[in-house]
Amino acid sequence: MNKQKLTAIALLMVLVASFTVLLSLGSDIYREKPPIPEAYTDSQGQVVYSKNDVEQGQLVWRSMGGHQLGSIWGHGSYVAPDWTADWLHREAQAWLNITANQEYSKDFSLLSSSQQAGLEQLLREDIRKNTIEEDGNGREFVRLSDTRIKAIQQVQKHYVSLFGDDPALQPLREQYAMKEGTVNTAENRQKLSAFIFWGAWAAITERPGLDHTYTNNWPFDPQLGNTPTSDNIVWSILSIVMLIAGIGALVWHHASAKHDPLPEPAKEDPLFFTNPTPSQKAVYKYFVTAIGLFLLQIFLGGITAHYAVEGQDFYGIPLAEILPYSVVRTWHTQLAVFWIATAWLGTGLYIAPALSKYEPKFQRIGVNVLWVALVVVVLGSMTGEWLGVQQYFDLDMNFLFGHQGYEYIDLGRVWQVLLLGGLLIWLALVTAAIKPALGDKGEMRPVIWILYASCVAIGLFYGAGLMMGKHTNLAIAEYWRWWVVHLWVEGFFETFATSVIALMMVRLGLIRARSANGAVLFATVIFLTGGLIGTLHHLYFTGAPTAVIAWGAIFSALEVVPLALIGYEAVETYRMRRASPWMQRYHWAIMFFVATAFWNLVGAGILGFLINPPISLYFVQGLNTTATHGHAAFMGVYGMLGIGLMLFCLRGLTGRLEWNDGLLKGAFWSLNIGLAAMVFISLLPMGLVQFFAAIEHGYWFARSPEVIHSTLVENLVWSRMIGDIIFALGGLFIAMFLFDLIKKAIAQPKATAVDGKMA
Repeated sequence: MNKQKLTAIALLMVLVASFTVLLSLGSDIYREKPPIPEAYTDSQGQVVYSKNDVEQGQLVWRSMGGHQLGSIWGHGSYVAPDWTADWLHREAQAWLNITANQEYSKDFSLLSSSQQAGLEQLLREDIRKNTIEEDGNGREFVRLSDTRIKAIQQVQKHYVSLFGDDPALQPLREQYAMKEGTVNTAENRQKLSAFIFWGAWAAITERPGLDHTYTNNWPFDPQLGNTPTSDNIVWSILSIVMLIAGIGALVWHHASAKHDPLPEPAKEDPLFFTNPTPSQKAVYKYFVTAIGLFLLQIFLGGITAHYAVEGQDFYGIPLAEILPYSVVRTWHTQLAVFWIATAWLGTGLYIAPALSKYEPKFQRIGVNVLWVALVVVVLGSMTGEWLGVQQYFDLDMNFLFGHQGYEYIDLGRVWQVLLLGGLLIWLALVTAAIKPALGDKGEMRPVIWILYASCVAIGLFYGAGLMMGKHTNLAIAEYWRWWVVHLWVEGFFETFATSVIALMMVRLGLIRARSANGAVLFATVIFLTGGLIGTLHHLYFTGAPTAVIAWGAIFSALEVVPLALIGYEAVETYRMRRASPWMQRYHWAIMFFVATAFWNLVGAGILGFLINPPISLYFVQGLNTTATHGHAAFMGVYGMLGIGLMLFCLRGLTGRLEWNDGLLKGAFWSLNIGLAAMVFISLLPMGLVQFFAAIEHGYWFARSPEVIHSTLVENLVWSRMIGDIIFALGGLFIAMFLFDLIKKAIAQPKATAVDGKMA
């Protein structure tokens, strides 16, 4: 059995084993999720909050933007507080003041240190104890102490005022970038309070028979007894050990492996004289659309950042009333997925006929219909999200057409279904075009099959987002959400990209087919070994059992292992740009591939591991350290790669047209320098300031206006303008480059006629 077959078997085993673990732990999450009791009651059985209140409150939370306005359990946006930590802190202070006035006739802050310590101990005994009990019909109830109920009522009053239009809380709404009347009825604001209370209850209530809460003692708040668990610390140390061991093993393998010499490049560009098929020509509009969405995303990103310093205002204009922060951030994050996915889907539609040299019947019509469908989904979902956040929909209509509240899959259920339908159409088109190549016995068959398998996964795995219903428990919703965000985007798109780049290089004659096969198979095994189970590092503190920490810590460390040696890939790719004089045509496409490798190491690797170990994420989840990793990895890796793939396809589409390399040079350096400035001048320092604040005072403080709107942090936000402006110039250069190509393409028939006459 040769090495390639062994690697293919290893890949199959990785897939089977990884999904077995993921599904098994998913089953554990279903069984051990934080319960939503039938009711929270006082000692006499009077209902404080019912199960229906919590479930309807979750729909209210989703309708106002959900993750896009503050966060729950650390997941969401960064300007407004984490509502879980905020509720717990406010409830604790109310409880302590109520008790202090009862016992000592003075506020808690005026007590001696020993008196304060005594009351804090009583607080922990009251608030952490799990008081779930069942009635004769198996329904669960939670009895709350009278003191706690009084504290809850105080916090609820604050939230009802905050999410309404109480003038007394207008300055706080401005700091949180909340519009007036965020939730439009008092009834819905009370139900929203029930949902936020439930999330806080799960974060402070110990699991039956255990000494940690449903969220593994997150958020950090020593006053409440929420401190890191032993599992958190032990598995963090072991994850670092695993990282070192994995890097050592990979270095050993790389040093001992035999590397085939690069082939002698062809004298002429193998792709230069090939004529694009009608369906390939139709792909052009995908790239134009992708760049248009990219420019819009950049513009909205600037507004989103500005909200962090001026709250509701935009240079004195009350923009939040027309475009609330939750809408702008929704569009900003969603457009990142849309434009990159559009570029990659266009690449798939272009590369499939190129591999098979076959144009199926009606392929061009299918490509055009799919483009129209994608535009409808993008514009329709954005409109629905605005209408939902502005409270024009009722809660049921919002679920269908408005804002689902879950970051990166915010679009309403109808738009979700339509997007999945579009992906299935794309899969059908790719299948029809690539089918002859799948039966080919040529040297590149393994890579082509991996490419096709990744296309199948891309087409199907978005469907995981449909596993969440209207009232799905948040712990389960997070489980399926990360199947989409991590597996769909970070797993199978990665495999797709690796395969496409290898096939491109082989077609250009720059690497041998045998080398490409081995490299792609091995890289896929390595990436998916950590990448699939590594999904679990997003679930440490989302109501999942402790086993998730163990699996997530070890395998998220393995995710970083291949990135440690990605510099070799960058150097080899960089050298290829000078392999032959005609390679100058692909210079900037290759440079974007080099940038992808760089940001894979820095953004996904270094900055990703900064927040991956459980003990690190325990303190920094939902701080700007997360945004640091997100921007560097998402734009740096997938964005740069999307542009590189687009340029490669455009090279084949434009034939003899002369490119404006000056614009591409400006785009490359502006995008990379701008991204680096954005990350290292602003986002990372902000995250570190919050990191210190969380450790010194508790997580709630790191997300409070005292930190977010401190002079230092606001100055760091303003400094982001340096990177934002440079980055925006890069987007404009790319757009100008495409516009220039379109002008030349329109003028080309005239030039061709002149050439023919001269001949």
